[in-house]
Amino acid sequence: MAETLQLTSGDKATQYEALLPQLSALVAGEPDLIANMANLAAALRMQFNFFWVGFYLVQGNELVLGPFQGPVACTRIARGKGVCGTAWMRGKTLVVPDVDAFPGHIACSSLSRSEIVVPIYKQGEIIAVLDVDSDQPDHFDETDVTYLTQLSRLL
Repeated sequence: MAETLQLTSGDKATQYEALLPQLSALVAGEPDLIANMANLAAALRMQFNFFWVGFYLVQGNELVLGPFQGPVACTRIARGKGVCGTAWMRGKTLVVPDVDAFPGHIACSSLSRSEIVVPIYKQGEIIAVLDVDSDQPDHFDETDVTYLTQLSRLL
């Protein structure tokens, strides 16, 4: 597949349904995790105009910033800290409608208002998290959970 995307309008589910097969084709045959993360972050930001989209990779007891699209970000996050570290520790997706109300939220940007973090598994172990921020409160829902979980499996 050429490195182009056909962006789609419509409701979130329609947009995800059109994007997922394109992303699957984009990463097919590319074994490099970082390259694939970079393209997935760019594609999500292009399609949905999210405030920030990126990955944090597990290194020891920390998450270390990986490929992302958006403003500069926190470089390291301890296990159990902030939304990303908590999702990693719990091993489950977290949807935060209001980041200011999340205990221990790490404010990499004061413009972030809501967030979703999806753990990425390889052979039963979490190797990274997908972090998506919106500048709008209560932006993420079960549609995002469903499709971003599917997207994380592409890696």
